[in-house]
Amino acid sequence: MLLHQDERVWAEADADERARYIKEHDDFSAAAAATPGVEILGGEALTSVASATTLRRHGDQVTITEGPYAETVEQLGGFYLIEAPDLDVLTSLLPRLPEYTLEIRPVADVP
Repeated sequence: MLLHQDERVWAEADADERARYIKEHDDFSAAAAATPGVEILGGEALTSVASATTLRRHGDQVTITEGPYAETVEQLGGFYLIEAPDLDVLTSLLPRLPEYTLEIRPVADVP
């Protein structure tokens, strides 16, 4: 699950707003732990898009660029790797998180 948001929201948040965000993440983690079949396998916040390095490969040509991969209003700010029995169980927990655009994708089973 990818967490997208305009990174200025966090950068401009005061101490109370940041504490609320952290509490909502803690509440989400506790609810996930209390839900049968759900396990958070990992997750982290990411640094600002200003710290990104983008590598593009086109055939044998490789281009490395400092900065984000695309100009967007929202940036990828973090992720969770979650095991859940199904999408409905997971989506029932998501309202506990702060206001993000959440992108949920299954892990690919690549042979």
